[in-house]
Amino acid sequence: MEFRAEAKYMRVSPQKVRLVLDLIKGRRVEEAMNTLAFTKKGCAADLHKLLRSALENANYLSQEKGLEVDVDRLYVKRAVANEGPRFKRIRPAPMGRAFRYQRRMSHIEIALEEKAGRKVEAAHAAAGQEAKSGSKAKARPAGKKPAGKK
Repeated sequence: MEFRAEAKYMRVSPQKVRLVLDLIKGRRVEEAMNTLAFTKKGCAADLHKLLRSALENANYLSQEKGLEVDVDRLYVKRAVANEGPRFKRIRPAPMGRAFRYQRRMSHIEIALEEKAGRKVEAAHAAAGQEAKSGSKAKARPAGKKPAGKK
């Protein structure tokens, strides 16, 4: 099951937020929390708060609906920063002119999910090993070379 948290109308550019979100995508929640705690970007504190909110949503839903959620096995499945509305502003310029600029906002979403069980991971690993060993058996003989172009 997926546990989400959203923050809308954050006063930071989506481009700047995506730099930090790329650091935590696919990581375990504990690692992601530590990464955000020690990242020097300004939006890292807001993202840390949002990640904590998603974790609390997981705890609440597990208690409310009776789901068995192992918090240690949660990882960041999706972390997205979309563009929100823009503030259009005007800055005075020389000789009575004006320059326009835009203040950007972002909508941020973080989704957590529980990793698959060890039995399932072991089955996937075994299937991968079988596929790799099968491809080696079909390899070309070492003595023959492919025909060249004339």
